[in-house]
Amino acid sequence: MSLETRGKRKTNIGVVVSNKMDKTVVVVVTRKMRHAKYGKVIERSKKYYAHDDTDALAVGQKVCIMETRPLSKLKRWRVVEVL
Repeated sequence: MSLETRGKRKTNIGVVVSNKMDKTVVVVVTRKMRHAKYGKVIERSKKYYAHDDTDALAVGQKVCIMETRPLSKLKRWRVVEVL
């Protein structure tokens, strides 16, 4: 099944910060937001555990991750492509 035939799923772009687990990578997704009171633009980041079936990603690579069914206790994302 290709990506176009799937329903609309959330995607994020981030950087791999850990690949020490088997077929799992940790991806940090950084977003910019405006502070509610002061208006300053600040960065917020969040870590996602993502499934990497090829087990070939290295730390520092930029990747696109897509939401998927729960694969384990923490994994709900999978790597779609390396950017």
